Amino acid sequence: MRILWLCNFMPPAAARQLGQAYTNKEGWISGLLGMVMKKQRENAVLLATAFPVSLESGLIRKREEIFQDAVTVEKGTLYCYGFYEDSFRPEKYDEGLEERLGKIIRDFKPDIVHCFGTEYPHTLAMCRVFPKKKRLLIGIQGLCAVYANAYLAHLPRSVVGSVTLRDFLKRDSITRQQRKFIQRGRMEKEAVKLAGNVTGRTAWDRHYSSEWNPNAVYYSMNETLRENFYEGSWKEEFCIPHSIFLSQGDYPIKGLHYMLRALPFIKRKYPDVKVFVAGNNLTAYGTLKERLKISSYGKYLRSLIRQEGLDGQVEFLGKLNAEEMKERYLSSHLFVCCSTIENSPNSLGEAMLLGMPCVSADVGGIPSIFRNGEDGILYRGFRTSCNSFDRTGGEGTEDSEEVADKGEKGLSAVSRRLAEAVLEIWADREKAVQYCSSAREHAAKTHDREKNYRRLLDIYTNIMEGTL
Repeated sequence: MRILWLCNFMPPAAARQLGQAYTNKEGWISGLLGMVMKKQRENAVLLATAFPVSLESGLIRKREEIFQDAVTVEKGTLYCYGFYEDSFRPEKYDEGLEERLGKIIRDFKPDIVHCFGTEYPHTLAMCRVFPKKKRLLIGIQGLCAVYANAYLAHLPRSVVGSVTLRDFLKRDSITRQQRKFIQRGRMEKEAVKLAGNVTGRTAWDRHYSSEWNPNAVYYSMNETLRENFYEGSWKEEFCIPHSIFLSQGDYPIKGLHYMLRALPFIKRKYPDVKVFVAGNNLTAYGTLKERLKISSYGKYLRSLIRQEGLDGQVEFLGKLNAEEMKERYLSSHLFVCCSTIENSPNSLGEAMLLGMPCVSADVGGIPSIFRNGEDGILYRGFRTSCNSFDRTGGEGTEDSEEVADKGEKGLSAVSRRLAEAVLEIWADREKAVQYCSSAREHAAKTHDREKNYRRLLDIYTNIMEGTL
């Protein structure tokens, strides 16, 4: 089978051989790629990957050009195609993508095109130009159209309406960020409607993809995590007592503002509590350059830290590679996912696979991969009829309490529930140990590399057999 993967980023395995910088985002693609290439002789898959590249990369000289090469991954041959896309403006559709991706299709002649994610315009372009719609497979990651509904969750009006110099110059205020998600969501819906097949892993993504395209065949398939997370395990004696780790916090959906509001409650019981956040320091304000670059959301987070007396108790760690992330998980006392919406965050999967204590908001698809009272504690986060999906099979409804959970009142309520979950998991060490064991066992099944690899091949085979 000739399979073409359309990815949002250049896979690290290819980037290293091509002398290019690479991102640690979407690490599950690396895990799956390694499995496919390692067993290329037995699976008879001729694999190519297409990904955006910039003019600055040196791989292409003009926007109209495509880059092509072949690299060796796990002793297998991976064909690489690069195409130009303005990754800084994913809300804008570039019709030139259709011609560029068309060139790749004509050159590689894939039997199946597998698009990893719906968040960027290139997925819609591929769905438009690939002629065999029944051999078109979209893998759901997040859903911008739904995320947009949760983007402003419980942010004060003064923050939503504020614009810093950085926001003005970049045209990137909080409200503009939400509008960009809405625009990306429109393209996303069209792409899903064009695809004959969809893969997902939660009740949440199945609900929305089926709603947008009831004729598409939905395949359940879990994700393979980055290789280094399959070894090692969390041990309390080696962690920093009362340290909390968040894998992201760089935009409102990740919910760092809830964590900051929860900290004073936690601090009463554990004065030494400290939060570590992977990613850039949005609150940096020490130099003139930092003051000029601060965003409205970063300014809001900074004000919360100061108002709540949290100086020295929140630390941004900068960008971390896979091994650095693993070290941070293992040295932390608790992993927290406080997002307003998620599908199935791989950061939570990584923490579970390492067997560490976890607390998460009960939003989106998270209940499909994380069992409350078994793997850890789920607390009720931002949850309304337009952004959440109930495990019982229906839309989440706005009950009387949720209707009241608006603005400051809602922020306080969710933050308090988060604080209570943290205090609960630290209060009962024996129960926490049970959670860790259960989470590790559950994640080992969900993220079983061999099982997920076999499932992928089965999906490809079913698509081929169903379209002969």
